[in-house]
Amino acid sequence: MTKILNWMKGAADNIAALMLAAMFLTFVLQIVSRYALEAPLGWTVELLLTLWVWLVFWTSAFCVKERDHIRFDVLYLATPRRIQRIFSIIAAIGIIVGFAYSFLPTLDYITFYKIKKSAILKIRLDYVFSIYGVFIVAMVVRYSWRVIAYLNLKLYKRISDWEHS
Repeated sequence: MTKILNWMKGAADNIAALMLAAMFLTFVLQIVSRYALEAPLGWTVELLLTLWVWLVFWTSAFCVKERDHIRFDVLYLATPRRIQRIFSIIAAIGIIVGFAYSFLPTLDYITFYKIKKSAILKIRLDYVFSIYGVFIVAMVVRYSWRVIAYLNLKLYKRISDWEHS
């Protein structure tokens, strides 16, 4: 199981690195085109914005570890370990409920955008924003897994060890 999780994490990290590399190359192309050739390329800005949206939600869903997310944990850290697990379960269930509740309206909004295209590259906007739907599903799965782990002490320790490695 750990081997599969590590392979999936590596694949997600590689996809994020490819998006970042594409952003960098596009940015350099825009600079050279604008300042050296005095012929700015409009499509580069659109591509950069689209890649940025994808990169943010992709990495948040698949690359960033739980401990690396921003959290307000002063009260959490001041409580005993058992209470921390209860807090974690409540927080995870809240995240699951919130994202699950927003999924259908979000999907409706994303599919509405199939009628629109980006200004220059003519990319359908439902494709551009579909990453947010992927993000929601990933968060629901991720935190559902965490609830199961928090309820099962052995599994909780294994996941904790994997995340900190």
